[in-house]
Amino acid sequence: MKGMDGSHSNRQFRVTLAQLNPTLGAFEENAKKAEAAYSKGCGDGADVVMLPEMFLTGYQVQDIVMRPAFYTQARKSMEELAKVTAGKSTTLCVGAPVFDEGHLFNGYYVLQNGQIETVLKKHDLPNFNVFDEKRHYTPGGLSDPIMINGVSVGIPICEDAWHPEVCGHLAEAGAELLCVPNGSPYFRGKFKRRVLEMSARVQETGLPLTYLNMVGGQDDQVFDGGSFAMDVSGAFSTQMPLFDEAIETVIFEDLDGDWVALPGEKAEIPSEIEQDYRVMVDGLRDYLGKTGFSKVLLGLSGGIDSALVATIAVDALGPGNVRCVMLPSEYTSQGSLDDAAACANALGARLDQISISEPRAAVSTVLAPFFDGTDPGIAEENIQSRLRGLLLMGLSNKFGEMLLTTGNKSEVAVGYATIYGDMSGGYNPIKDMYKMRVFETCRWRNVTHRVWMNGPAGEMVPQTIIEKPPSAELREDQKDEDSLPPYEVLDAILERLVDHDCAIEDIVSDGFDRETVKKVEHLVYISEYKRFQSAPGPRLTQKSFWLDRRYPIVNRWRDSS
Repeated sequence: MKGMDGSHSNRQFRVTLAQLNPTLGAFEENAKKAEAAYSKGCGDGADVVMLPEMFLTGYQVQDIVMRPAFYTQARKSMEELAKVTAGKSTTLCVGAPVFDEGHLFNGYYVLQNGQIETVLKKHDLPNFNVFDEKRHYTPGGLSDPIMINGVSVGIPICEDAWHPEVCGHLAEAGAELLCVPNGSPYFRGKFKRRVLEMSARVQETGLPLTYLNMVGGQDDQVFDGGSFAMDVSGAFSTQMPLFDEAIETVIFEDLDGDWVALPGEKAEIPSEIEQDYRVMVDGLRDYLGKTGFSKVLLGLSGGIDSALVATIAVDALGPGNVRCVMLPSEYTSQGSLDDAAACANALGARLDQISISEPRAAVSTVLAPFFDGTDPGIAEENIQSRLRGLLLMGLSNKFGEMLLTTGNKSEVAVGYATIYGDMSGGYNPIKDMYKMRVFETCRWRNVTHRVWMNGPAGEMVPQTIIEKPPSAELREDQKDEDSLPPYEVLDAILERLVDHDCAIEDIVSDGFDRETVKKVEHLVYISEYKRFQSAPGPRLTQKSFWLDRRYPIVNRWRDSS
C-alpha cells in the first residue's frame, strides 16, 4: 500500500516478548511484572504482549495446581490483570491454569478491552522427564487462531509446538504467524533441540514464528530463556539472551501477503560448559531468593567439590554472603588446610575453622562400651562426617545461613556420602554434575569471568586442589580410589548406566570390566534411600536424580545380562 506521499508503506504487526522470571505462587508479584511488560509493549506500539506459559502462577506448580483455592485465586488475579488492557489497542497474553466445566486445563489467557476475551487450552500434555501434566490437566481441543488487530495469530502452548498436529491445524485454520509461549526447563543441549523442533514447524506450515521462554529457577529446574523469532527460511531475525530477563519487540512486516520478521537484536549463545555453570549459579540464587534466604555456609574441605560449590555460591550471592567453614580432624592434611584457605582468600569469602577433635573424642568415649571388641571401620569414620554436619547445621540454625551440600553426581549415584553427615543441607549446586566435569568446570572458571558473576576474576580453585588425588580424609592416607574405581572409569560407567539406561552386557562390550560394572550397578541401587533424603540441586541433564529418574527404594532386581 502507498502512503500519502506516494512512498510504499507495508502493514506491520508487533509482538512484544517478555522473557521474565516468575515466582511460584506469588500472584501479585508476577502480575506486576506482566503489567510492567505490557506498559513497555504499549510504549513500543505492540499489537500483542506475550508472557510465558503459566507465568501468573509460576511453573511447574505440581500438585498445588489441583487445589481449588489455588486455581480460583489465579483466575481472580487474571481478571484483575485484564483491567490494564481497558481502552488500549494492545492485547496481553498470559499463561495460567483454568478450571472449566469440571476440568482443569493448562491455559493461556487472551486479555483485551479490560477483560478476559478467551482462554486457549493446551492440547499436548507432556508426561516424561520432569513433566507430569497428564496427572494435573485435561487435554484441550485443537484451538483456532485468534484475531489481534486484524491479524490471525496461532498460539500453540509449549508442547503443542513440539508436534506437527497443533501447528498444522492452526495453519489450515488461517493462521498468518505462530507465537509459542513456553515454560521449557534447561537440560544440556536443550536450546539446539528447541531450534530444530521450531524449524520443523516453520518448514511444515510455511509460517514465521516467535518462541517465548521464561527464565529463572524453580526447585531443581532452571528455565533458560533464549527466546527467538524465526523467519520462514528458518533463520533467526531476533535472538534473546539465555538466562537473562529481557523484553524485546519483534516487528513483522506484510510483504505481498507474507509476514516477514524484520532484523532485531541477536544475543550470543554461550558454550555448553558456561550454560551448565550459569544454571548452577542461577538455580542457587533463585532457590535462596524465592525461599527467603540471602546467605549460605558450607564445609570447605580443601577438596575440589567444596571449592566449586563455594565458587558457585560467591558468583550467585557475592563474597559477603558466603561463609566457608573448615572442620579439621587429625586426618586432615596441612595441604588441605592450606588449599581451603587459598580458595576462600581468592573468593573473598569468610573462612572459619572448627576442630572436630574434641567432640569426636567425646562421642568415642560415650560409644566405647558399645563398640568394645570390634574393629574400627566405617562407623567410626562416619562419626566424623556427622559431627561436621551437626556443627554446620548448628551455625545454619543460629545465623539463618542455608547450608549447602557438596556431593557431585558420581558420589550421589553410588552413595559415597554420609547421610546425616556431609549430605546435610538445603541445596546441592553440583548434584547433577559428574566428578570429571567438576574438574573441567573448575578449570573453565579459573580462566573465565562474566558480568553476571558476583565473584572476582582469576583463579578461584587453586591448582593444588585440581591436581591432588580426591580423598575424604576420614582415615590415614585415604583415597577415593580405595573404595571406588578411578573417576574417569566410574563416570563413564555411570553415564551409560544412569543417563542412557544401558544394559550391563552393552557396557561390558564397550570395554569395561564386568565385575566393576556390576559393583557400580549394585551401589547405585542400594543408595536410592540416600538420594530420597538428599537435598535438591539444579538439573543439568535428562537423567537428574529426582523427577527425571524415579526408582524404588526397595529393589532386589539386578540386570542379569
